[in-house]
Amino acid sequence: MSDEDRSGSPSHANDSAPCEAAGGKASAARDAAPQRPLTRRPGRAKLVRVALVGGVLLMVVGGVLLWRHLASYESTDDAQVDVHLYPVSARVSGYVINVNVGDNQYVKAGTVLVEIDPKDYQVAVERARADLANAEAIARSLNITVPITSVSTSSQLTSTASDVDNAAAGIVSAEQQLAVAHAQVLQAEANDLKAQDDLQRYKRLVQKQNVSEQTYDQALATAKASIASVAAARASEAAVQQAVEQAKYRHTQAEANHRSAQTGPQQVASTRARALSAVADVQQKRALLEQAELNLHYTSVVAPVNGQVSKTVVTGMNVQPGQQLMTVVPLDDVWFTANFKETQLRSIRPGQRADVAVDSSGLTYRAHIDSIGGATGPLFSLLPPENATGNYVKIVQRIPVKIVLEPGENRDRQLRPGMSVIPTVYVR
Repeated sequence: MSDEDRSGSPSHANDSAPCEAAGGKASAARDAAPQRPLTRRPGRAKLVRVALVGGVLLMVVGGVLLWRHLASYESTDDAQVDVHLYPVSARVSGYVINVNVGDNQYVKAGTVLVEIDPKDYQVAVERARADLANAEAIARSLNITVPITSVSTSSQLTSTASDVDNAAAGIVSAEQQLAVAHAQVLQAEANDLKAQDDLQRYKRLVQKQNVSEQTYDQALATAKASIASVAAARASEAAVQQAVEQAKYRHTQAEANHRSAQTGPQQVASTRARALSAVADVQQKRALLEQAELNLHYTSVVAPVNGQVSKTVVTGMNVQPGQQLMTVVPLDDVWFTANFKETQLRSIRPGQRADVAVDSSGLTYRAHIDSIGGATGPLFSLLPPENATGNYVKIVQRIPVKIVLEPGENRDRQLRPGMSVIPTVYVR
């Protein structure tokens, strides 16, 4: 304010003069009156002390309650939604003739996602069935042959053994006949020798006419007959000798046949082995048929679990075994991975209740602690840290904690893997 405003106008000064005079008289009267001594009220100081104590107690209680509240939970913003991604890949090669799902479509487990041209695999199945039928026919025939061969071998062994015995008996009989024939030859030769001697004697006597011509003629006929008897005996002996040789040959042949028959068990074993090989071949052909049927079944690529599809395959592609065609994200099986500081894990235990706030929607989900990771995150990296160095700086590590949703919390499937969340774990 200016000075004129503070002093006022002259008329106002004149009007205020009587007032100032009256004020001066009042002041004089107060000064002239006796003054009372000032005294403090004792209740007021007590109230001040009580208020101070109450304020301190209130601050202490508030601090304790605040500390208990802050110590009753642990929270972190280093957390995200996680899930196991299911890659869907081709198990056989071929031409893609149909893709039955679109991008980001929700599918049920077992839904046919991709169809590969099955014609080549149908032909392979038919060929495998034919091979199996042929192998089964061979196995049946060999299984029938085994008992027949066994019985035949047993009969041959018995027969050839009998033939050997008969041949040996034939040799003995022939040798006995040979001995008889040889004795007959010796007898015929002796008779012939006597007849020849008699002939010479009668010849001399005829010349001297000591005997008749008739007697000489008889001696001559007897000598000739004895010569014929010797020849016949020798021929008979030769025939019997030939019979002996034939008997020995038959014996040798019988022994050979018997030795051949003795290989019958080995032949039966060989036939049985071929039958077993045929059975094994049947099993192999059956396995090839099953593999062909599996390959035919693999031409229909199905969803392994319920989830949302993210595909990279289109109709007309030629795919190879192991080639990834799409990925199924099972939105019903998501969980949260919270990377708490190691100093925050002192009171965190599996089973504790948790609330998880999602940044994208602002919703809060009820959950609980499932498990605590076995190591810090950096240890699973490609190049884990090596602290044995001269310039070591201590850093608070983080350990992943798995938090699972309570049943029914994600019915709308709004949670997506990779979303940022803020979990709050209630440790008290």
